[in-house]
Parts: sequence; structure tokens; C-alpha cells
Amino acid sequence: MPTSQLGQWLRRRFIAGFFVTVPLVISVAALVWIFGIIDNFTAPLTTRLVGRAAPGVGILITLLFVLGVGAVATNVIGRRILARGESWLARVPVFKTIYSPVKQLAAAFSSDNEYGFKRVVMVEDSRRGLVMGFLTKEFTVDRGQGPEALIAVYVPTNHLYLGDIVLYPRNRAFFPDISVEEGIRIFLTGGMSLPGRITSGGP
Repeated sequence: MPTSQLGQWLRRRFIAGFFVTVPLVISVAALVWIFGIIDNFTAPLTTRLVGRAAPGVGILITLLFVLGVGAVATNVIGRRILARGESWLARVPVFKTIYSPVKQLAAAFSSDNEYGFKRVVMVEDSRRGLVMGFLTKEFTVDRGQGPEALIAVYVPTNHLYLGDIVLYPRNRAFFPDISVEEGIRIFLTGGMSLPGRITSGGP
């Protein structure tokens, strides 16, 4: 194999390996870091329960706690209790400032939530071209010429946490056959996970 072809082969393989290895290493490191924080935070409790330091038990306790909260949250009575508790805590200025935006951001990724992303949408924009984003709201506006059907589209500009809210006429929207989860993956990968062929997912 000529030296130039060998160099190209090595460069392509290195780049491919780089883009596979780096996200994997970052993801594993992030998980280890988060689990370490949780384990250290719950270490006193596990030491009291088990009688000695037990690495990993704190993570199990945290998972069981989250599972228990989820079970309560899906119960009618539990939902009311959580809503009442949130209303009390929301009166605390610092807590409200931090908790409300975080909750809204987390709720946005649930298509079942009233305030979450409804579906993926594509709209022809005269300035940007074909824009892809998430449908967040459908509503009407009356500017004296009858009601106009509009949609609010969230277009991420920095991964998923920052973006623009753009209002478009409803009849200019195209809803691809892409789920919200797939849309999130598309934005997180910079468009690399876009399917080879996109079809309509309905009106």
C-alpha cells in the first residue's frame, strides 16, 4: 500500500475511532462522577443501616427512592400530595428560582406532559431554510382579520438547553415521521442520526 493511501487509511480510522471513543469515555466518566456524588452523599445513611461503609449501596437506595417517588406520583392521591408540597416549596424564593426552570426543562422531554415537546416539526423559513424543531404549542391569533392558526416551535441552538421560540403559520408545518426521542437524538448528534429518508407522520 502506498504511503499516501496508508496515511489516509490511518487518518480515517483514527477519526472514526475518536468519535466513537470520546463520547463513550465522557459518558462513562459522567456516570461514574454522578454515582460517586450520590454514593458519598448517602454514605452516612448506609453506614448507619449496614453498620459499615458499603460502596454502591447509596446508589441502590437512591434508585429505590426515585422509584418510590415515581410510584407515588402516578397515584391520584400521591399526585395531589406532591402538588401540594410543590406549591408550599414554590413559595420559597430561592427554591422557586432553581426548581421551576429545572422542572420545566425536564418536563419538556416528555411528550405526555402538557408542557412537553409534542412532536418534531419542520417549517420552511424564508431566512433559515427548512427549520427543524419541536412543537410546543398550537394556538390562534386574531389580528382583526379572523383567527390565524399558529404553532410555537422550539429550535435548539446549543444542544437542547438553549434555543429560540419561533411562531409559524400552522399550514406551513410539516410533521415528519420522527418521534420526540429520535428528534432529541438528532440534535444531540448534530444531525448525524437523521434517517436517510424522511416521510410525513400525519397532519
